[in-house]
Amino acid sequence: MVATFSEPELNPPRYVKILQRVLALVALVFGLITVIAGTRVMAGADPGYVVYQPLLIYNTAMGVAYLVAGVMAWRSLARGKAAAAVILALNVLVLCAIGYGYVTGSAVAADSLRAMTFRTVVWLVLFAGLTWLSHRHDLSASIPSNTPSDAA
Repeated sequence: MVATFSEPELNPPRYVKILQRVLALVALVFGLITVIAGTRVMAGADPGYVVYQPLLIYNTAMGVAYLVAGVMAWRSLARGKAAAAVILALNVLVLCAIGYGYVTGSAVAADSLRAMTFRTVVWLVLFAGLTWLSHRHDLSASIPSNTPSDAA
């Protein structure tokens, strides 16, 4: 009987799960803040800059999507990653559209462009983090456990 051990490894499932929850919480908090801010402005609060109404509606609706994505990321790494990818893609498209509107002189404020850039970067980071965790999770599943095995 020969005992073999794989190289000692940090317990991937534990740190993957903890970081997954942290990213999910970021998405949930970001979504909640987005919904509250958007709802307040729609109810008449003055944000201190010119509001581009279609962007306000989009961002408020996406705040709800951020909350759903946060719940998905909390429950499932794969589903959370997929939701983050869709949100990132939509935000990039909207950022490009309002960027174009801004440079061509439409009613898009520079503050709106900065805020949309921030939202897009947040979701890029969330997507990258969930993708990295998914990769770590897949790697940990393919590494043999540190238990002795019988050799024939």
